[in-house]
Amino acid sequence: MNKLLQYIFSFFIILCTVELNAAPADAPQRQRGEGPFERLILRGVTLINGEGAPARGPVDIVIEGNVITQIQSVGSPGVPIVGNRPKAEAGDKVLELEGHYVFPGFVDMHGHIGNSAQVTTAEYTYKLWLAHGITTVREPGSFNGADFTLNQVRKSQKNQITAPRIIPYFGFGLGETAPISDAEKARSWVKKIAKKGARGIKFFGTHPDIFSAAVDEARKRGLRTMMHHAQLDVAHLNAMDSARIGLTSMEHWYGLPEAMFTDQVIQNYPIDYNYNNEQHRFSEAGKLWLQAALPGSVKWNTVRDELIGLDFTINPTLTIYEANRDLMREKNADWHAEYTLPGLWEFFTASRYTHGSYHFDWTTQEEINWKNNFRRWMTFLNDYKNHGGRVTTGSDSGYIYKIYGFGFVRELELLQEAGFHPLEVMQSATIKGAEALGMDHQIGSVSVGKLADLVISKENPLQNFKTLYGTGFTRLNDDNNLVKVGGVKYTIKDGIIFDASQLLADVRAIVKNEKDKQIKKGK
Repeated sequence: MNKLLQYIFSFFIILCTVELNAAPADAPQRQRGEGPFERLILRGVTLINGEGAPARGPVDIVIEGNVITQIQSVGSPGVPIVGNRPKAEAGDKVLELEGHYVFPGFVDMHGHIGNSAQVTTAEYTYKLWLAHGITTVREPGSFNGADFTLNQVRKSQKNQITAPRIIPYFGFGLGETAPISDAEKARSWVKKIAKKGARGIKFFGTHPDIFSAAVDEARKRGLRTMMHHAQLDVAHLNAMDSARIGLTSMEHWYGLPEAMFTDQVIQNYPIDYNYNNEQHRFSEAGKLWLQAALPGSVKWNTVRDELIGLDFTINPTLTIYEANRDLMREKNADWHAEYTLPGLWEFFTASRYTHGSYHFDWTTQEEINWKNNFRRWMTFLNDYKNHGGRVTTGSDSGYIYKIYGFGFVRELELLQEAGFHPLEVMQSATIKGAEALGMDHQIGSVSVGKLADLVISKENPLQNFKTLYGTGFTRLNDDNNLVKVGGVKYTIKDGIIFDASQLLADVRAIVKNEKDKQIKKGK
């Protein structure tokens, strides 16, 4: 047992080598954003409330401090607005937003801040998140160290930095110098991190007895749990096993096909497979869903229904695997030129030393396999949602050619591709994430009494999620001219108004500065 645990712990360190590098520079003192105001009025907007209701408007929304206090319908589209409007008093801040759309701040359920191998400063990550409407981020692992992450959490809570609110989950064993080798040590670690300020735990897999003890203690301490079901442990702890024990959410999709095997118990690995060879790992992962039960089969339905009965959350992060089905698309995305740090680009480039940079010899067949993998995976997600299951949005950006903020918007598009109605996509991106965090009484929908976390866009995101990208969307107008439209206009977090274009300009300046440094160094 000790040898097995030592191996798992050692591999955990290998897997997280990137995350265990030095933390990036702290975000500087906040200089962006106006507010919060004693009273802020958003006039004439079309509201998408995030709860699944259709858009309605025009409405006026009143915010006092950081709380929504009134949502007033003020007429019908195209009809002059008369009467019934909240009256602006002296000192009120009023935004005239006729023709704009307002919806809840997005919840990124898998948002790594990034370390010094990926980003030079946390400011880069935070401003890209906010510029794309992300107001809450679950930090899965806190691998920059507990002290760094909790310091960022506190500063964001006080709005001392320009950043979304950060919900810190600690990687199981974070801060320990040896593997957690028994149930008592697991309980002790959970007690310690709960006292320190963790809001949840991220597991990669461990022995069921140790996992059971940790999850039980987490439940007692009010901590939630998430897991990346790594292949090293999935044979004895798949998604169904961990959900029965009490895991509250799963990341990606590992462990789910294994729960639906019908004529095997282990993935059909080639004899020369080596998990530490990431091309092996991800190439074979692209064949896994087709080894599971067929859609609509007894096994498929049984797993689906039991997970739903356990109130189990699936956070798929489809976006982070998209390079596997179309590598050229991801490498040549519009935003790389101005928004990708040179060090981050180097981090993405194929390397045997960097986690996620595994496209050593990525062939047409690998992409075909992953296209088939996506189809079956998406079928399950849509079916899970249709039967009452909770599916949330997470990006896992900072890896595999995915940039913060941009990767999240792509996740919205991919859920729509999976069969979600755009309103269902918005639910996943807002209220469903808030529910999974146990924060739906505070955030996740535009509702009186909730925190003023809002996104304002000139374009209708339900019509085209591409209009949320910071690079905008190119459209041919009636005069046969190409015009750039879209991009978030404002993100409001805690009643503070952030100009998204200003945040993006800051990011472009950070990237340009880093590129200039490299030119001076002769790189």
